[in-house]
Amino acid sequence: MTNSSPEPAPTPGAIAQFFDFEGLQTNLRTEIIAGITTFITMGYILVVNPAYLSNAIFLQESGDLFGELVVATGVSAMIATLIMGIVAKYPIALAPGMGLNAFFAYSVVLELGIDWRVALAAVFIEGLIFIGLTLTNLRAAIITAIPECLKRAVAAGIGLFIAYIALSGDPEFGGAGIIVASEATITTLGNLAQPETLMAVIGIVITSAFVARRVKGGLLWGILATAILGWILQITPAPQGIVGLPIWPKDLLGQAFVGLGQIGSAGIANFLAVLFVFLFVDLFDTIGTLSGIGIQAGYIDEDGNLPRANQALMADAIGTTAGALLGTSTVTSYIESAAGISEGGRSGFAAVVSAGCFFLSIFFIPLISAIPGYATAPALIIVGVLMMGSITGIRWSDPAESIPSFLTILLMPLTFSIAEGLAVGFIMYPLVKAFQGKAHEVNWVVWLLAAIFVARFVLLGLGIA
Repeated sequence: MTNSSPEPAPTPGAIAQFFDFEGLQTNLRTEIIAGITTFITMGYILVVNPAYLSNAIFLQESGDLFGELVVATGVSAMIATLIMGIVAKYPIALAPGMGLNAFFAYSVVLELGIDWRVALAAVFIEGLIFIGLTLTNLRAAIITAIPECLKRAVAAGIGLFIAYIALSGDPEFGGAGIIVASEATITTLGNLAQPETLMAVIGIVITSAFVARRVKGGLLWGILATAILGWILQITPAPQGIVGLPIWPKDLLGQAFVGLGQIGSAGIANFLAVLFVFLFVDLFDTIGTLSGIGIQAGYIDEDGNLPRANQALMADAIGTTAGALLGTSTVTSYIESAAGISEGGRSGFAAVVSAGCFFLSIFFIPLISAIPGYATAPALIIVGVLMMGSITGIRWSDPAESIPSFLTILLMPLTFSIAEGLAVGFIMYPLVKAFQGKAHEVNWVVWLLAAIFVARFVLLGLGIA
């Protein structure tokens, strides 16, 4: 006799269970596409970060440690992103931060004359301080204290910021060049006859078509289609190779420890000033990025909390500490993670995929470095479009929300800094609330941070900070 009882439903795989695919309404294919998309949109850091740091970190001449810096960049990104994926379970990738690497190379080492080993020691100490701040819940408390309107403004501001970066990439280095500098009007429309700029425009059309048709992985396919078309038309050189053997960073490993013993040579005052800048920018860049991406992905709960915030912040802190020991500048959460989230990535497995890509990438630098900026620009612009949707949750009729939110959104791209936009928002929010007679509604943490930001701007105005 045949057993007519129904067969038991298949149980989810170990990966799906660990990352809660069912609860997050995602699947393995979506998470893989999301992880790869995030990696490709931020893969430029594997070439750009070593290029920046090579001007300051070298043995005999600029560039002689470029290969080692590529590996240091990739490995530090892999470590931090893997922790983010497995421990915090968020689809957020990390890598040495843009802006902080330029500050490290040009301001700290070249302008102040601080030895690069001492600068790495400052990054190492910064990472240790952040580990301590995370263990004491201070960084998570700041995220919780940010008013809902500012969280939404940060998301929108980040969207504009990454779109602005994408549009203004230098065409001489493969960027879009759609927005260029102008002596008459500060910025203006670029030369559409420039091949790279024209390719960026074509890429926007291609990527928009994929997104409009709701093609799964549309941002990724847009990047690849634009890059391949550019190679075929010889607008940018096609990859000269695919695989290259990585150069282990033997001359960089542990040099932060050497720098600890040389702090006195840099001057304590200079060293502390540099350490403060690293701390400030990384702290509020990370808080702004996590808040903005948390809003976009729907992670922020009704009380304004980011679940597992400490785990996410710990990934950042450990990544910075490990990165310093490997020989690179501050590691931070990347706003380009929004590209993967836009593809449907919701679990930490997307970050695990991105981490795997970073590890593999150190063997494929010839291929990765051939993907031009104009190919990734369209994806970042579409991400900007999606992130702007967060402004619908701001009460624009209330000046206490509209004025700080607008300034936060506006100043992020115009100052080229998430931290500066967030700083102005933090100052204006309690002030306008006080003007309304509602100062008592403002969290004391917001008042404290507003005071710190005001003090910093005063010091900047006096030329001290």
